[in-house]
Amino acid sequence: MSGAHIIAKAIKKLGVTTVFGIVGIPIVEVGDALIREGVRFISFRNEQSAAYAASAYGYLTGEPGVLLVVGGPGVVHALAGVLNSNSNRWPLLVLAGSAGVDDLTKGGFQELDQLSLLAPMTKFAAKVQQLDQVPDLLYKAYKSAMFGTPGTAYIDLPADVVELEGVDPKLESAILRRVTTLTKASIPRFIPPRSQVEQAAALLRNAKSPLVVIGKGSAYANASSQIRKFINDHNLPFLPTPMGKGVVPDSSDLNVSSARSQALKNADVVLILGARLNWILHFGESPRWQADVKFIQVDSNPEEIGYNTASSTNYGLCGDISLVTSELDALLGNYRAEELPRSIIDTIAKNNKSLAAKEIAKAPQLNYNLVYKVLRELIDPVEKDTILITEGANTMDVARISFPQNYPKQRLDAGTNATMGIGLGYAIAAKVSNPDKKVIAIEGDSAFGFSGMELETAVRSHLPIIVVVMNNSGIYRGVPDAEEYDHYESLPSTALGQQTKYDLLAKGLGANGVTATTQEQVSTAFKEALVALDRGESTLINVIIGPGVQKKVGFGWQNKKAKL
Repeated sequence: MSGAHIIAKAIKKLGVTTVFGIVGIPIVEVGDALIREGVRFISFRNEQSAAYAASAYGYLTGEPGVLLVVGGPGVVHALAGVLNSNSNRWPLLVLAGSAGVDDLTKGGFQELDQLSLLAPMTKFAAKVQQLDQVPDLLYKAYKSAMFGTPGTAYIDLPADVVELEGVDPKLESAILRRVTTLTKASIPRFIPPRSQVEQAAALLRNAKSPLVVIGKGSAYANASSQIRKFINDHNLPFLPTPMGKGVVPDSSDLNVSSARSQALKNADVVLILGARLNWILHFGESPRWQADVKFIQVDSNPEEIGYNTASSTNYGLCGDISLVTSELDALLGNYRAEELPRSIIDTIAKNNKSLAAKEIAKAPQLNYNLVYKVLRELIDPVEKDTILITEGANTMDVARISFPQNYPKQRLDAGTNATMGIGLGYAIAAKVSNPDKKVIAIEGDSAFGFSGMELETAVRSHLPIIVVVMNNSGIYRGVPDAEEYDHYESLPSTALGQQTKYDLLAKGLGANGVTATTQEQVSTAFKEALVALDRGESTLINVIIGPGVQKKVGFGWQNKKAKL
């Protein structure tokens, strides 16, 4: 028995059923051994996409996604997934090959001091120097990634350990006996002192304009049923963050997303469930929020309480979101918040009407609203059978308001770091973790370019998905008429190739590919793609849309008023 076989057996015994990655010397033997042990190995075309897939798998399952890559450049490519997991607080275990001990400092094959590189950005990092260390180090890494604040753990697998041959069967048995299976059910759940919860309940009860902000941490915590009951019991208005959508149905009359700015400014007491006061929520600062607003942050990480909001530190509740929400629900008794102010109700109606008007407005070319209207009518938000991935600037932003979500973990996007390139990796992870659901990735043409080759990974791995490319021939915006430019060098930095034929690329990768330039063609193509899913086939729909408005690129939150 080789070192690679023992490592693979230990990974399986840990409870791992799927591993993502790209193999090479020396870890190719580990990949093959995993397959022989019955662990599914999804082999990608780029470590970056594999890392994003493992990252999303951790979010969707609640247990660490496992990534296996080669050393040196393979690890460097995978760093994108490490950052993604850390910023989103998702569990990820990275396993990487490395140069043998005898080759260190000599310019060994793909030699890199990976431990020093990854230690500062991981919760746990260690090098296996002897085979009998595998059980303890794997356990510590897997546990570290999942327990406490989820994040990344790293195990370095030197070539001389992986390639070790003729391992004594007694040593093998002794090593494997020490491997401990670990699941999310083992994670301890806790609740803050009752006095703190009572204080929070009193703040909510006495608020003039309470608001509940629901983040993706609530989805990760599987707290949907408790939060839905809490919101409905007490008539509390709520605002989901982009990936918090669906924890409480978007269709609820208490959802103030369509009057977001007004709801933020109006709130005097805000209960934050599994979200952070970062750029997505304007750092909790005025003028987006009231200067004296009180934030009650519910988070399993004590360091997050009061972060960016020192004045609200004493109101925070450190604990499990489900348990804290249930406790607050009980303490509030028969309390019900006042009905939404007429001004907010009117704004919601006005903005919903505006969106509806955009979806029927005549235009010389397709745009996001016209396409999304067609797709939304074919994707039923009431059903639990669809996971939607949206990626790209305008593609993602317009999709957020165009596709309602009524269930948690059914909408994935660029997340905390606004990461482009996650699309196909996320789609593959979604299909692996939810094989009975339809998986649809709606991507801008720029975003698709980051990971488009992974469509071949989906085809080869028998993971049928639908990819809709919103092709405006640019990043943010395309060029109205590229022919007016004499030379490529004169094109703006946001320009891409005019109406690139991504559908032909899809066909070359083994998927179905079709171009759509009208709403009727979009509808027909999508219906056919749904039928193809039942045949186990992936489809890419290349939707040609207008180049978009030629205006300065920026975000609303960048326009800050001067501070005194």
